[in-house]
Amino acid sequence: MAAHRRPRRPASGGAARTAATLTLAGAATATGLGGGTGHAAPQPTPTQVRAKVDKLYQQAEVATEKYNGAREKADAAERRLERLRDEVARKEDRLNSAREALGSVAAAQYRSGGLSPALQLALSADPDGYLDGAAFVERAGSRQAATVRRVRAELREIEQLRGAARVEVASLTSRRAELKRHRETVTSKLGAARRLLSGLTAGERDRVGHGTDERASRASAGPRAGLTAAAQAPDSRSAAAVAYAHQKLGSPYVWGATGPNAFDCSGLTQAAYRAAGVSLPRTTYGQIDAGRRVSRSELLPGDLVFFYSGISHVGLYVGDGMMIHAPNPSAPVRLAPVDQMPFAGATRVV
Repeated sequence: MAAHRRPRRPASGGAARTAATLTLAGAATATGLGGGTGHAAPQPTPTQVRAKVDKLYQQAEVATEKYNGAREKADAAERRLERLRDEVARKEDRLNSAREALGSVAAAQYRSGGLSPALQLALSADPDGYLDGAAFVERAGSRQAATVRRVRAELREIEQLRGAARVEVASLTSRRAELKRHRETVTSKLGAARRLLSGLTAGERDRVGHGTDERASRASAGPRAGLTAAAQAPDSRSAAAVAYAHQKLGSPYVWGATGPNAFDCSGLTQAAYRAAGVSLPRTTYGQIDAGRRVSRSELLPGDLVFFYSGISHVGLYVGDGMMIHAPNPSAPVRLAPVDQMPFAGATRVV
């Protein structure tokens, strides 16, 4: 039977070409899905990395100043809450003393034949009940009436203080949530910048200005330069602030830090003036209003210089167009030109 089979016809030219095309297309698709490098995004150049990192650092600094402000307000709320709690405790002590006095009168009256209505109300387990009794003071003797009035006043003051404490607790809870949001923003931006910089060599990081050579920072401003800048300051407190900043050259940047061994930008200026006996606000937003505004042409050593439209960075002017500032986590406290960043204003603190 096999000898009589009709032979199979070869595939037509069009069908063969179609099959070949499908095979090649499938192979190309498989290659693409396999993660080939033909369409990989080009690696950013060091200059592009610097631009991206600078932007991330600026965004992180904005969030850092917001964090510092929220931290300052949270600390203030905690202090107010503690004072309220202390005041409640003191008033409760006075209330207990007053009730003990009423209790002594009650004991005497019990021994003599019974309690007056005033004392029954005053010693009740329900203070609101006896305070609502309109005639109880009239039934009490003058001495008892004065004590009862004192008890009533103490109870009202305690309730007011407890209400104020509840408000502070709500405020503190809100501030802590705000702190968490800003902390997450800062760490996210700094993490992204760190990952970008990790793709550069040490030499490339130095060339784009994000190296960490502390010796270079210290060498750029020796002790004589610090003495000269301090001598040019308009007063002794400005001179002391400038001298402090020079001593801190090479100290690491740590966001949220105010010294003595690490700083963020506003933490450095705050610490410098604290060393000079002057109290500055914690944030750049507060520091720019902490003195008299001066123009760029009027700058003297000790003036605070601010940058970016959002007033998110600050440095301490030291003369000759230079400032000392805490730049960002990739660089320590260092000397830098004032025109390195977009100038936003200046303040003379003293």
